Amino acid sequence: MASLKFIPGTKVLYKDQPAVILKIVDVNLITIQLLQTNVLHSVPPKDLQSVNHAPEKNTNTSIEVMTDIEWSTAVYRHEIVKTILDNQLSTEEIKNIAAKNKVHYSTIYRWIKKFNSEGNIIALSAKKRTGGKNKSRLDLQIDNIINETIANIYLDSSKKSISKVIREITLRCKELDLIPPHKNTVRNRIKNLSDEEVLKARFGTKAARDKFDPIKGNFPGANFPLSVVQIDHTTVDIILVDELYRKPFKRPILTVAIDVFSRMVVGFHLSFDPPGEMGTGICIANAILTKDLLLDKYGIQGDWPCWGTMATIHLDNAKEFRGNMLKKACQNYGINIEHRPIATPHWGGHVERLLGTFSKEIHNLSGSTFSKISDRENYNSVEKASLTISEFEKWLTIYIVNVYHQKLHSSIMMSPLEKYKSGIFGLNGETGTGLPPKLFNERRIKLDFMPFVERTIQEYGVLIDHITYYDDILRKYIHSREDSSKYSKKQKYIFKRDPRDISIIYFYDPVLNDYFEIPYRDTSKPPISIWEFNEVVTKLQKSNIAVDEDSIFEAYKEMDEIEMKAIRETKRLKRFSRLSDKRNEEIHSNRTLHKSEFLPESIDIKLIQPFDEIDDEAFTF
Repeated sequence: MASLKFIPGTKVLYKDQPAVILKIVDVNLITIQLLQTNVLHSVPPKDLQSVNHAPEKNTNTSIEVMTDIEWSTAVYRHEIVKTILDNQLSTEEIKNIAAKNKVHYSTIYRWIKKFNSEGNIIALSAKKRTGGKNKSRLDLQIDNIINETIANIYLDSSKKSISKVIREITLRCKELDLIPPHKNTVRNRIKNLSDEEVLKARFGTKAARDKFDPIKGNFPGANFPLSVVQIDHTTVDIILVDELYRKPFKRPILTVAIDVFSRMVVGFHLSFDPPGEMGTGICIANAILTKDLLLDKYGIQGDWPCWGTMATIHLDNAKEFRGNMLKKACQNYGINIEHRPIATPHWGGHVERLLGTFSKEIHNLSGSTFSKISDRENYNSVEKASLTISEFEKWLTIYIVNVYHQKLHSSIMMSPLEKYKSGIFGLNGETGTGLPPKLFNERRIKLDFMPFVERTIQEYGVLIDHITYYDDILRKYIHSREDSSKYSKKQKYIFKRDPRDISIIYFYDPVLNDYFEIPYRDTSKPPISIWEFNEVVTKLQKSNIAVDEDSIFEAYKEMDEIEMKAIRETKRLKRFSRLSDKRNEEIHSNRTLHKSEFLPESIDIKLIQPFDEIDDEAFTF
C-alpha cells in the first residue's frame, strides 16, 4: 500500500509535479521545493502525494484468504525486518541474521524493500509462483490431501505420529486412484512447520504464548504520540431522530480512540449497532486515516492533524475486542494489541474520562437522557429529540476539534493539541518523533478492518440476510468448487458491507486481489441501513410473517407510508419543533458556523480535571 514519510529530503508529488520536502514547519504546514522550477511552496500534508502513488493496483492477498501457514510466514519475516529497521543494523549484522535464519542476505534486503514500500505484513507473505524453481511438482489434489491431513491429524491435540499421517495420506490417495507421495515428501512438509505453530495446535494458544512470546513491559508506556491508543465505547446519553422523517429513533453507540500521550482524540465511530468488531474496526481505520475528508464533509474549520498507525492499541476484555479478524488486521499494519488486565479498571482511565467529558457536554443537547433519572425531572427526552446521527456526528467533530483539543488539560499542563505537537517536533531539548507516515487507499484500509461473511455464488448471485446481490463480476465464479474432485464442496468467497448502507456489499476477487461493489439484484429497492433492516425483521418476526426479501421491503415501504400519512395529517415535520430548545438552536442554523459562534454558553472553557470533572454515572456502558 502506498505511503508517504514526511522527512526532509523525501521526494514527493505536488499537483502532479515532482518536488522535495525541505522543512516540516508544523503538523499542517510543510515547505517543499519544486524540482523543475526550484520554486518554494508551504503546503498542508494532504496536498502531497508519494512519487509511487499511482492508480491502485493490489498485488497483495487479502488477510481473510491467507492460510495460517502463509500468515505465520509473513509474521516471521516481519519480526526479522522489524529487528533490523528498529536497531538500524549494519550490513555485517544483517548477514549474521541471514545465516542464522538460513536465508541469503539479499533475500532479507528484498523483504525490507517490500515492507518499506507497502507498509504492512501482507507484503512479506510468500507469493504464489506460476512456475519455475521451488514450485511444488505434486498434483494439486495430492498437495491438498497432504496439507489437510497434516492440519487434521498431525496439528491436533491428539498428537498423532508422522507415520500415522503418512499412512492416512497413502490411504486417501489410493481411494482416489492417485499415486501416493514419497514418505520423505510428507516428512519434509512437517519439518518445515514452525515449533510455535505445532505447539499452538497441539497444546493451545497459552502454551505457545508462554514459550515464544517476548516478555513485554507493563502499560503505561505512552512516551510519544501514537505509542499507546486506548479504545472504548459507550451508549450515548441522547436520543437521535431518523434521517428521513426526524422521528425519535434510539440512542447511538460511540466508539472512540484516544492517544494516551497527548489526550488527542485520534478517531471515533458512531452507529446504532451494538458494540462489536465492526464498530471497533471502523474506529481504528478512522484513527489511522487523515481527518481531511471528515472536516470537508461538514465544512468544519479547524486542525485535526492525527493520522498514521499506532504502536499499541489498549482495549478492555470485552468479547468484541478479542476477534481473530481484528487481531490479524492490526498485526498486518504493525499494531500491537494489549488487553486490560482483569480487575484493573484504572488502566482504561484515559478513555473513560474522555467519555465522561463528552457526556457532560451531550447533556446540554436536545434529546439528552442524562445519566440519572433524577436529572430528567419533567424533561421528555423523546419529545425533545432533534438531532440525526449525521448532525450529531458534526456536533461531536466540532467539539473535538475546536473545543476539547484546544482546552488546557490539567494532567499534562497544556492542551492536547499542544502536547501532540510537542511529541512530534520535540520540546525543551527532547527530540520529537516527526510526522507519522501517511497511508493512502482509504477504501482498502477501512475494508481491511471490517469483519466479513463467506458465501457461495449461485446463478442468482449471492444471498446475505435474505437479500440477493448480483453483478457481472460474479459470473465466472457461479457454482465454482474448491477443487476439481468429484465430491468437492462449493467454494465460498469473502463479502463485506457498510452498516450504514447495505444496498452495496464488497466482494473480494481472489484472482484480481481487490474488492468490488456488488449492488442489490433488484436495484429498484431502496438503500437501507443495517439498523433499519433489523427493525423491519423484528417487526415481521413479531407478526409471525415469513422473513424474505419481498416481505422485508414491503414492510419497510409500509412503515414509510405510515410515517408520510402522519406527516400529512399533522401538517408539520419534526424539524419545525426541534428548534424550540434554545440549547440546540445553533446546531441547526443553516449558516456556516465559525469557531466563536459554535461555542454555546453551556460549554465552559476551563481546565479538564482528570477526576473531578466526572461522576460515577457520567456515562453508560
